[in-house]
Amino acid sequence: MSIYAIGDVQGCYDELMALLDCIHCDEAKDQLWFVGDLVNRGSRSLDVLRFIKALQPSPVIVLGNHDLHLLAIHAGCETIKPHDTFLDVLQASDGDELMQWLRNQSLLHYDNERQCLLVHAGIPPQWDLSLALHCAREVEAVLHGDTYRDLLSRMYSDQPDLWSDDLKGWDRYRYIINALTRMRYCDAQGRLDFKTKGSLTDAPKHLISWFNVQNRKLQPINVIFGHWAALNGACDVPHLYAIDTGCIWGGSLTALRLEDLKRFSVSKKT
Repeated sequence: MSIYAIGDVQGCYDELMALLDCIHCDEAKDQLWFVGDLVNRGSRSLDVLRFIKALQPSPVIVLGNHDLHLLAIHAGCETIKPHDTFLDVLQASDGDELMQWLRNQSLLHYDNERQCLLVHAGIPPQWDLSLALHCAREVEAVLHGDTYRDLLSRMYSDQPDLWSDDLKGWDRYRYIINALTRMRYCDAQGRLDFKTKGSLTDAPKHLISWFNVQNRKLQPINVIFGHWAALNGACDVPHLYAIDTGCIWGGSLTALRLEDLKRFSVSKKT
């Protein structure tokens, strides 16, 4: 059995099928880990969700910002935007079932045996592993519970942008969601910046990628993340593996095999 971590699919169903062919995936034995953003931008979000939901053994999924956005729209907490491409999901006969399944996924996955962490965007420099897992479970408990609509309706804000152990309530939950699903850059103190999205060479001088902040508290375990297509899979920090290679933007869809950290990619179909 092999485990493959797969980058941001974003509705690119054809490329996902091609990638599974490329790695000779045995769906009955191999396990797939998805780094989030299963939906949106691409044209076949519904097919992606149906396929992944039906996988056995069950895949590991962490939610990305686009997945949460879809959940918020389905729950009536947000309106669909002009560039959203998941209307097919919202109108599907099994849409409610798919949304219940998606809502019950995780924000963070840690495999203790392999010392490997899966997250959509990243881990704030102020968090160690214990705090990261604790914060993720706090939000998951609300997302999986009866008050999930309150959470989804309150997550659309860039504030607070600096971690404090004193954060409470919706501010605390909002920071956790933003950090795990939207973070790219921060300043030297760890204050998050959500406006800058380009490559490392394009960033203003006062900003640092979250993984290059000095004295990050996360111990040297393998961290697999997506969300940042402009990196094109390049991260020169030991134990960190960027696997969003921008399929939806004309790049490729990438899988990372955990046993030997070998990468496999297929190009965007035209």
